[in-house]
Amino acid sequence: MSDVVRTAAQAAGLELEPLLVLEPLEAFLDAAGLGAGPIEATAIGGGHSNVTYLLRRGEEKLVLRRPPRGPLPPSAHDVLREARLLSALGPLGFRVPAVLAICEDSAVIGAPFYVMPFVEGHVLTATLPPEIGDGEVPPRIAEELVDCLVDLHAIDVEAAGLTAFGRPDGYLERQIKRFGGLLELNATRPLPDLERVAEWLADNVPDSPRATVVHGDYRLGNVMFAPASPHLVAVLDWEMATIGDPLADVGYMTAMWAQADDPPNPVGDLSEVTRLPGFPGRAALAQRYVEATGLSLEALPWYQVLALWKAAIFLEGSYRRYQAGTTVDTYFARLGEGVEKLGRLAYERAEIG
Repeated sequence: MSDVVRTAAQAAGLELEPLLVLEPLEAFLDAAGLGAGPIEATAIGGGHSNVTYLLRRGEEKLVLRRPPRGPLPPSAHDVLREARLLSALGPLGFRVPAVLAICEDSAVIGAPFYVMPFVEGHVLTATLPPEIGDGEVPPRIAEELVDCLVDLHAIDVEAAGLTAFGRPDGYLERQIKRFGGLLELNATRPLPDLERVAEWLADNVPDSPRATVVHGDYRLGNVMFAPASPHLVAVLDWEMATIGDPLADVGYMTAMWAQADDPPNPVGDLSEVTRLPGFPGRAALAQRYVEATGLSLEALPWYQVLALWKAAIFLEGSYRRYQAGTTVDTYFARLGEGVEKLGRLAYERAEIG
């Protein structure tokens, strides 16, 4: 499968569309004043949703973000919406990469995309890079992750010009309805645990606090730490962001945080570094958020079940793309069993029955 080609003619000769077409991309970057000369493109990030490439062009290092190949659910993988949000958050001093250019014309590389500067640092997955510090690092990483989320939820939505970015009323109900629809669309086989959890979530919706900007996929694997210290320098992957219930982010962050005694599952395994000695557990992250915001987390288990359920449904869509042959990501190959594991975990956390 050729993901990167030089010309539109080469792209037209492929059975599957490429992810980058370099000649028209070079012309677009020329017009935007971003670097000069041929592009050297490398897939980066380890993400399994939108596609991210490092572009080396002369002395310039840029990052391009575009949707994956289809088939895609309606409204999913909207990189243009993601770029607009980053453009609003950056001037506020929030920790996001700048947006250098946005391309709405799918004819350039086959899909809309946007371009950012390359940010130096580490996305933590399985191990701790020795250069970021000593034995005090694990708790500091947890604190930085929580504190950055507190900063996000403190942003004044109206002052930031984001009131039209989402509808705060009924956010949780809409999440259940939307992902319930995605479950029907994405399912490649019967998934009874996810169907039962959907009913439980709908029957037990908690009251939401004041609406804030919600990241929607806030977890350790979607943030970047400085090259030589445990300081969080950037929050990535904003495709699911909106205005809504901040506790949905807290539930997601803690549900995706792996503890040493957790059984393997496809989301906890993405950031298994937190299973190492010294890392605090989920309860410590929740407590730090409570101390900073004063919000009650009495309903946190509900939000954690919501997070696991949504993740399972989203990953089932990825598994559908893998079965359709539009991606060769080996992570997706394991989702036949992995989605069922997540569904069972959500079912058990909900204590249904």
